[in-house]
Amino acid sequence: MKKRLVGVFISMLLLVIVGLVFFIQFKPAGSTSSQSSHTSLLQERVVEISELATLEYEYSKAMINRDDKKIPLTDIRFAETIKLVEYKGYLKAGSDLSKVEITDDEEANQVTVKVPKAKILDNVVELKDMKIEDVKGNIFSDPPTQKIIDDIYAESKKFEEEKIGQGFLKEADERTEKVLKSFLKVDEEDEIIIEFY
Repeated sequence: MKKRLVGVFISMLLLVIVGLVFFIQFKPAGSTSSQSSHTSLLQERVVEISELATLEYEYSKAMINRDDKKIPLTDIRFAETIKLVEYKGYLKAGSDLSKVEITDDEEANQVTVKVPKAKILDNVVELKDMKIEDVKGNIFSDPPTQKIIDDIYAESKKFEEEKIGQGFLKEADERTEKVLKSFLKVDEEDEIIIEFY
């Protein structure tokens, strides 16, 4: 008998908990949300889409690395190496969406989102896939691997500046705007305005 009473009590308790969860999750149609809860909902959505709003560009490059040894205080070279270095990497640009400011004007049905301008988030060279081929080699002059790696990083920085000059950051801003407008459209009547600062 006690087991049956405990079972009925647990069943009723579970039903009450499920009912409360259902009530909290799905509010009655007549209730309206406050402006602050609507803004916080939008803020949560912005955090969720931060990776989607990031623009990524994968690249593969080749460079020639020259190294020669000279006799000190002269122009006479006694050893020279030329190596072809191939490497891959990727460049990521986007906005720091944790610094987004959202203003919700319910009377005008307008949501204004202020977003920081895009910047380079990552410029990664994948050294594990690097290939080095000897074009001209000499046992007396073999450039240290660290020198080759430093040259690759210098080239990747030049490439980053080149992509910025070609409008990579502007393209990242356009992508961020497009993604934000599509994900923040909670209410069809709301106009979403994206402003970059």
